[in-house]
Amino acid sequence: MRSVCVVGLGLIGGSVLRAAAAAGREVWGTAGSSADAQGAIAEGYTVIDVDAALRRAAAEDALVVIAVPLPAVDAVLRKVGDLAPENLLTDVVSVKGPVADAVAKYAPSTRFAGGHPMAGKSESGWQASTAALFTEAAWVVTADEETTLAAWREAAQLALDCGAGVVPTTTQEHDAAVARISHLPHVLAAVLAACGADGGPLAMALAAGSFSDGTRVSGSRPELVLAMCEGNRAALLDAVDEALGRLGAARGALASTGALGATVNAGHAGRVTYDTYRLAGRAQAMVDLTGPDPMEELRLVGARGGRVVGFDGDMAAVALPVLTD
Repeated sequence: MRSVCVVGLGLIGGSVLRAAAAAGREVWGTAGSSADAQGAIAEGYTVIDVDAALRRAAAEDALVVIAVPLPAVDAVLRKVGDLAPENLLTDVVSVKGPVADAVAKYAPSTRFAGGHPMAGKSESGWQASTAALFTEAAWVVTADEETTLAAWREAAQLALDCGAGVVPTTTQEHDAAVARISHLPHVLAAVLAACGADGGPLAMALAAGSFSDGTRVSGSRPELVLAMCEGNRAALLDAVDEALGRLGAARGALASTGALGATVNAGHAGRVTYDTYRLAGRAQAMVDLTGPDPMEELRLVGARGGRVVGFDGDMAAVALPVLTD
């Protein structure tokens, strides 16, 4: 099993380190936070400075995992380009476009496939990490035109070893999707939390499940939320514009007729659609990775809401949702 070097040992990076070790891989990491480093060392993990970690990665041909917030990615990739310029490389950053651009600029000779595990908590840091964080989660591994099958498969195997299912898609399609289902919810939660607090003590005393559920992600560290939302600016603007259009229509209907049926019914239908996909059965299929265009076949799996769940030689086992009326 290929060894793994994780750069950044917060919630996600720390969980990758733990899960990869639990899967039997040799692992080591580096952390910008002394608290994260000390916490990992106290539990018996190898944590060294970033230069030493990347030099070891180069010597062992390890898979390097970038697990730092988006604002720190450029600086890390400069070091990768200097110290491990031809290594296999992936990341777990929540926006893919800026990372791909930075890889092309600072570490163009690496064998790169972007990654994003769709799992997390409102807590952060090593102390919040767990080897089970990714169990049955979706983990995007980008399958762009320039992504090699070998690099994609290495990143995908790490995700599988961590307990996740792999969703192949492009960088652009990933960023558009997460703007709607991850970044927009953070913005709306922030607005909801602020509006609720503006209601004063009585509103806060009466707040219960709907307010708590709707604002949960507002408990995340603001700098992490800003990094992912501002880093996906173009796609998030499109999602915000659509949300504002729907809120404007709701406001207009409420003011003119007192009715909110269209808004509430559309929201209910959206939630039913989500539950349908979440609870759908899965049909098994295989993708031949020796075919004429395996990356296109993998992208089609992601476009259909499917996941790669394992490898059998040159075949990828996939699970596709079975939707019933």
